[in-house]
Amino acid sequence: MSGTPARTAADAATTDVVCLGESMVTFLPSQPGRLADVPSFGRGIGGAESNVACALARAGHRAAWVSRVGADGFGDHLVDTIAGYGVDTSAVRRDPGRPTGIYFRTATDRAADVHEVAYYRAGSAASAMSPANVPYEALLGGRVLHLSGITAALSADCLALLRELTAPRPGRPLVSFDVNHRPGLWRGGDASPRVLLELARGADLVFVGDDEAEEAWGIVGAEAIRAALPEPAVLVVKRGADGATVIAGDTVTDVPALRVDVVAPVGAGDAFAAGFLSATLRGLPVRDRARHGHLMAAAALTVPGDLTDPPARDRADRLVALDDTAWGRLRLGPGWTGDDQEVRTP
Repeated sequence: MSGTPARTAADAATTDVVCLGESMVTFLPSQPGRLADVPSFGRGIGGAESNVACALARAGHRAAWVSRVGADGFGDHLVDTIAGYGVDTSAVRRDPGRPTGIYFRTATDRAADVHEVAYYRAGSAASAMSPANVPYEALLGGRVLHLSGITAALSADCLALLRELTAPRPGRPLVSFDVNHRPGLWRGGDASPRVLLELARGADLVFVGDDEAEEAWGIVGAEAIRAALPEPAVLVVKRGADGATVIAGDTVTDVPALRVDVVAPVGAGDAFAAGFLSATLRGLPVRDRARHGHLMAAAALTVPGDLTDPPARDRADRLVALDDTAWGRLRLGPGWTGDDQEVRTP
């Protein structure tokens, strides 16, 4: 099937997905409100690519995370926590001269006007990733290499690395790219639309939100996005609560999202990518890939942080196999992934 990485006799010992990118220690507010007013914070981790790796590992895949962290306690915490999800962190490098990045955020939706994020990542260890210092044998050793536009914004060296990894080369793994347009990370911001479009055109599988496509490129609608990105074998346009449109070759598949009782609107995009990649690795049909993405996103939306355990695979497969009417009646709330929890329908 289009966009499915080929299996070989060595697959049993091969990493399924390698994720490259910065992860940071995240400080989560103890209560809603402005950063100036929040009295205390809990510690977590946050990073688009490491989130995908953790979700895939919990879903039973061999996932690896490649990055750089500081030779500090925050770096220890990141590596230990991500490894605790079952992710291979053996290719993570320590930088003795640069710190691990951290950030603080408010409890509100990232899209809300009152949402605040305070990043302390300038000069971080991950921003020093470059074509000269990453372990290529680890990056290119999996069936899928997952990247995001966030990495390209960290430094000129990081951008050079992503340009190299998205360039055509014989025998490269399937390259998955999540656009993840974050204007605040780009120095000056003027180059980001062009750069992100360039990188996306070099990938095999692209995830992009319809809102970020409009913000970055001034493009509205899945057909217009496809016209700007004709090269990827599979294009996934995320439409928030309206669902997702998947264009594989010339075939367009619209897959409605689920109704979810949202606890915290963070991590859903990464979880969707993980669910879609999981189903891609299994060779499932396009509709089922998107439905698995929606289920993974629902798992993330119904917990306070970025990461949670996905539903058991057999349970997810049963939900994905529902007919359109039954799928449309599902409503998922906190705790729905537990084995003893009922999935509600109106």
